[in-house]
Amino acid sequence: MHFLGLIWNPNETLFKIGFLQIKYYNLLWITAFALGWFIMKRIFTSEKKSIEQLDSLFIYTVLATMLGARLGHVFFYDWPYYQNHIAEILLPIRESAGSTLFGFINGYEFTGFTGLASHGAAIGVIIGMYLYTRKFPEFKLLWILDRIVIPVSIGAFCVRLGNFFNSEINGKITDGSFIFATKFIRDSDDMHPSKALAITKEKTLNAAYDAIEHKAQFSEYLNQIPYRHPAQLYEGVCYIFLFILLYYLYWKTDKKDKLGYLFGLFLVVLWTIRFFVEFVKKSQGGFEETLGLLSTGQWLSIPFIIIGLYFMLRPSTQKS
Repeated sequence: MHFLGLIWNPNETLFKIGFLQIKYYNLLWITAFALGWFIMKRIFTSEKKSIEQLDSLFIYTVLATMLGARLGHVFFYDWPYYQNHIAEILLPIRESAGSTLFGFINGYEFTGFTGLASHGAAIGVIIGMYLYTRKFPEFKLLWILDRIVIPVSIGAFCVRLGNFFNSEINGKITDGSFIFATKFIRDSDDMHPSKALAITKEKTLNAAYDAIEHKAQFSEYLNQIPYRHPAQLYEGVCYIFLFILLYYLYWKTDKKDKLGYLFGLFLVVLWTIRFFVEFVKKSQGGFEETLGLLSTGQWLSIPFIIIGLYFMLRPSTQKS
């Protein structure tokens, strides 16, 4: 990788097993949950909590994150489509003319679980942790949230890195001389898959995109693809610093003893990062055209920031 005009054209799929596709994005989600388990194991061990309780917490977290992220995307960003495609909300398929699923279901293709929203994931995790504390009443909700935000912050980096490999959630157009300018050849807005196949006459999408990048006869089309901000990396790198901050405060200070403080700090910093990165991120749709002024992501971030400030600034409450 180099700066000043990066051409970004990775094959997002690591390998295929029949109709199943293993992608960088999937691998990075797995990495996020694996890191989360090991970080929380260290915390639970330090605070003399049982591994059995941690295993249950892990299950609640995975289900709450995935379900919340999926439903968040559906309702916040793409409800006009999904209201007419209800089956696709929780199934890893999408309607596609000319495609066949499993060799006998016509009109659909296997896509994996694409379309996830971080605001939905946040809501899902909070609800999931509440349900967890109902099953294990010896835990306070804020005690759990103060600790789980530490692995969540590094998990958020993994997800944004996965977005970068997928060439999705890209930034707005910028000048090619900008130090981080990136030409996302696989950006569906700049070079739609159907267009790539049509102009190159290649049989596969990967071959089509590679031809556009490397073959001289397609240089005109390559030049037409604009440089964009790699907004996913801006956001992801900031999340690494958030992880370092929370990790340090938990292990090196007494901030973890003030119930809700680390959770509040996480909300304020993470959603402030998201708010400002949205200024260089291209529109993801949603209800921003109705409200105007700010993007959907920015409108959704504001309540989380306010809630976070409340937990940070409220009178001190010690842990049980």
